[in-house]
Formats: sequence, structure tokens, C-alpha cells
Amino acid sequence: MIRSRDDDACPGALQVHQAADGALARIRLPGGMITAGQLGALAAAATRFGSATLELTSRGNLQARGVTDTGAFAEAVADAGLLPSPSHERVRNVVASPLSGRSGGIVDVRAVVGDLDAAIRRDAVLENLPGRFLFGVDDGRGDVSGLGTDAAVHALTPDVAAVLLSGVDTGVRVAMDDAVDALTSIARRFVDVRGKAWRVGELDDPTVVLAGLERTADPGATWPPEVRPPVGWIDQDDGRVALGAAVRLGVLEARTAEFLAAIEAPLVITPWRSVLVCDLDEGVADVALRVLAPLGLVFDADSPWLSVSACTGSPGCERSLTDVRRDAAEAVREPSAVHRHFVGCGRACGSPPVGDVLVATEDGYRSRD
Repeated sequence: MIRSRDDDACPGALQVHQAADGALARIRLPGGMITAGQLGALAAAATRFGSATLELTSRGNLQARGVTDTGAFAEAVADAGLLPSPSHERVRNVVASPLSGRSGGIVDVRAVVGDLDAAIRRDAVLENLPGRFLFGVDDGRGDVSGLGTDAAVHALTPDVAAVLLSGVDTGVRVAMDDAVDALTSIARRFVDVRGKAWRVGELDDPTVVLAGLERTADPGATWPPEVRPPVGWIDQDDGRVALGAAVRLGVLEARTAEFLAAIEAPLVITPWRSVLVCDLDEGVADVALRVLAPLGLVFDADSPWLSVSACTGSPGCERSLTDVRRDAAEAVREPSAVHRHFVGCGRACGSPPVGDVLVATEDGYRSRD
């Protein structure tokens, strides 16, 4: 479906969204990567200027609600090094395999993410990308390729990647060294041909964005969508440890974020609303786990919290018919084998690609067809 509106309302740190509970600011984190100091700075800014919470999004970004001084909040984001390009801030949408280079995967794609982000910021054409356009970089394990990103590369070997559109293999193969060029070429072409389309899948013929790229393999392969985050004690390939912590309904209290930052380790926000605390010695990991678990972070892979999610709902969203987060929290008491996503209206924001989407109505919830 092509959306009829011409303006791009996706919020950023500079262009905020006026929600029912105040201004909403979103901070892009390419590949979900953030330093401890940056997370601490955002927690402090959210406490001083917002609702004292940070929300994790399905694109591995962070956002703050109820921002009372948008200028001061944006200044804090910039001072933390999280606003490297005001002109491109809303188009730096890149998801990548969160554990890449640390545990599993065919190749470490962290450098590809950094190079892609830099290339996006250098390209004046890409300033005009819609804020919904999403890049993906999968290290071969298939976790990101199942998310249906607009333009992605999926590592097949350490040196060769498949090019994907909307999560489908196009048959185009590129050297990993050329992955950034291929992705930015697709994005520039999309800007040229998109009309009112916001996503590649909305084009009549999505393959038009592949101009100049040669198909050398059979197209059509897909990857199953991943809906559960990596949680718990994760052994890294280098002998160190990563801790995977799911955040209940994606709402991270600023105080808890401060505890995460105090570990002074690299952090990754995943597309499944969780946090990875990386590169820890075993002793530090053990202490951190004992401190963080009582704060409500989820480290148990069997926790029912991993099978439920929700949109913002009331009172934050004026369209919502009910407090869906409250209802989702109640539903945790009755675990389900199927992931359930509670939404307050028919837009079904943040819905995962699989599972049961429960839409609020005047008479309770109904499953979306």
C-alpha cells in the first residue's frame, strides 16, 4: 500500500513528534551500537527533560517521551556524539546482526555498518530518503535478513554477500568490500523513483532500484523472521562474555540505563528490544548479572516476557483505545506458545512479522486478520 501523505513525519532528535504525552524524540543508532557514556548521557537527558525512561524500538534505536525542552534534549544528544549529521539524522536507519564479531556469524560486519553510516551521511541525495527506509546488514546467521528491511546484504561467505530487497534475495551477489556501494546505490535509486512510496515494497516493481547491479544467482530465497532476543550469559568467541538482557515491553527506566552504563562496556540495542552488554570478563559479568536482574531486566530465555510486546498505547498515543502495555503485562500471567503483540488501534505499530497481533476495540481485543 502506498501512503498518500507527502510529508515524512518520522521523528528524530531534531524533528520531534508531538504525542499525546508530549514531545517524542528518537535517536538513531546504526547497528544498535552505543557506548556506555552515550547511554549514560541519554539517561540523564531523559531524566532531566523527559519521562525518565528510554524506549527501545524494533529498529534498534532509542527514543524519549514527554520531552519538555526539545532544544536542550537535542543538544544533549549532540554532545554525546549521537547526532553526527543534522541533515541526515532521520535516515541513519541500519539494523545489523547484534552479536556480529563477538559470537557466531560468518563474518564480522561491524565495520560495514560504520562505513555504511558514513556513506549515508556523505551523500546529499540520501538526505531525501524517507525516515522509514531501513538498511540491513546480516553476518550470515539470518537474524536480520528475516526482518524484511528495504535494502540489505546477507553474508554468504566471508567475502561474498547476497543483496536483498524487502527480505528477499534478488540473486545479485557482491563482494563484501562492495556492500556499502551496493546499498547506497539502491537507496539513491529509490529516492529517484519512489514517488509517494516510503518503502521499497510499495513500488510497483521493486527491482528497478537494482539498476547497475547484475543478477548472477537464482532469486527468491527468504529467511524466517526472528522474534526473540538473545538473552542470558553468551560466550563470546574471544573467551569473554556478553550479557543479553530483554527489556520488558521495551521500556527502559533511566535509572536502570544508568546501571547499564556504569559497567563501562560496549552496548548494543537489538531490534528485539533488548540490550547486549559486551566484552566482559567472567567476574565482571557475574557481578553485573547479579546487579541487573533485580532491576527487572530479563535474562531467562524461558521468560514469558519474551513472548509479549505492545505498541505505546494510552496515555501516550491519542489514537489508542486502551492502555495496551498494562494489558500486555497482565497477559504475561497466562503464557502463550505464540508471541502476542497488543496494539491500541488498527495501525498496529511495531507489530512483529509473526505471531498474534491483538487489536484493541470498544469490546476488547480481536486478532488482526
